[in-house]
Order: sequence, then C-alpha cells, then structure tokens
Amino acid sequence: MQLLKNKVVFLTGGTEGIGYECAKIYHKAGAKVSLITHKESSLQQCRMQFFNDDIHYILADVSNPADVQSAIEETIGHFGRIDVIHNNAGVSSPSKTVCGTTDEEWDKVFNVNVKGIYHTTKFGIEALKQSRGTILNTGSLVGNIGQELHAAYTATKGAVNTLTKSMALDYAPFGIRVNAVAPAGVWTPMLRRWSNQQPNVAHIENYLDEIHPLGYCPEGDVVADACLFLISEQARFITGCILPVSGGAELGYRKYMGQQVQKNDVVLPVDKKEKS
Repeated sequence: MQLLKNKVVFLTGGTEGIGYECAKIYHKAGAKVSLITHKESSLQQCRMQFFNDDIHYILADVSNPADVQSAIEETIGHFGRIDVIHNNAGVSSPSKTVCGTTDEEWDKVFNVNVKGIYHTTKFGIEALKQSRGTILNTGSLVGNIGQELHAAYTATKGAVNTLTKSMALDYAPFGIRVNAVAPAGVWTPMLRRWSNQQPNVAHIENYLDEIHPLGYCPEGDVVADACLFLISEQARFITGCILPVSGGAELGYRKYMGQQVQKNDVVLPVDKKEKS
C-alpha cells in the first residue's frame, strides 16, 4: 500500500542524513517530493543517486525568507499543490556553553532550526489549508532533556517542541496536523561532524551506542519510517505529538551517565569525563 500516493511533500534538508532517508521512503510510498537544500554539492550528489520525474530539487536557504517563498512557489508551480511540509533542515554547531557561544553562532542556529519553520509555515500555510495537509518538524530528544556543551542547539530543539504544539492548536481548525519526531543519536553526516568536535572523540561511538538501551546508534531509516507514519493517513488523529524515535535513550542517558561499575565487590562511579 502506498501511504502517500499522489501527495506532494516539501522537504527541507532533504539531500543527506535523515532527510535523504525520508525522501527515499516518501517517494517509495507514492509521493512527489520537492527536496530543499542550501548545499550545491549535496544537491548534485543526491541528484546523481536519486533522479526521478517525481523528485524536484531546489537550492534554497531556509533562514532566508525570500528563498523559502520562492521554493514554495516553485514547488506549487511544478507539482500543483503541497500536502506536507517536513521541516528537517537543521544545524548542530557549535558545541559550546552559552558563554562560549558568539552572537553570530547563536543567531545562525536559531535562524535555521527555528526561524526556518516560521518561514516554511508563513509561505506554505495557504497551500496546506487547501489540501488539509500536515506539518512535520524534526526535533531532538535533547530538546527535552538538555545536553552538555550544546546550549544553542538544545534551546532551538526545545523551541521546536513547544512551537509544534502551538502550531497544532493554531491550525487544527483547518484540518492541518502538526507533529514532530525527536531522535537521539542517528548516524548522519551531521552527527559524524559533531562527533569530531567533541572533547573525547575516541569514546564517542561507544557512548552513542550505550545511550540507547536497544544497544546501538541507528541509521536515519528508523527515523524515516516514523516520519512516514506521522504524515500519512495512518496518523490522521494524531497532532501536537513529539514522538521519540530514540531506542529508549531518554532512559539510557540517565542510566548510562550515572551508572556504576562493580569491580572486586567495590562499587565505583564511572568517570563522567570518559563518557562525555
């Protein structure tokens, strides 16, 4: 069964990582997909791997209102409608405390992760009212539980969570559902870049496996499966939901960071520095 047959999806950050996995599964489910990215190289690489008449590529920066307005109009001109806006574009850098973050770094993270949603909604809402469509935001578990050395990023993802709920209330009268997915660790190009920025690079892969009680840090396809469900008619009575796609990591963060190691019948605390 094609859950998205004849639907049109406007997908930001769609040429790599979770977005790319979503693009593939949406297309397989019958959707026409407009893929938005600000990276020319990523767009061209994705086009070589994933070229089809039902896939439309647009170079645009979600933090730029003119770019987003143009991309929405181009999508409607190309496909005739929009049924889904999936706000997946995001940045995670810098890995810093509040005091270590510059004004420029702070603004960049918020302009992409939060204001990008503002832009796509502002320019795409009329199309969604016509189609009684849906909005999906890619959040993060750290928007609920916080994370060391990621003040700006976690603040944006907390904002995404509450924004999702407010939008769900605002647009429910128009039959528009608004939800979010909240992954923990997912192996994407962005996560690999993040890993190399951490103080203890040698331990980061083991750390990312261990924070998930199911035992491993997944690839983006597990998130894409959840996204497909939320934008399909299978989730027709779900709105305002922040769905963890985390392998139980909201439990594992606490268990792993505070766990104890027993050696020779003496319980010793784990050195947190080795696990951060």
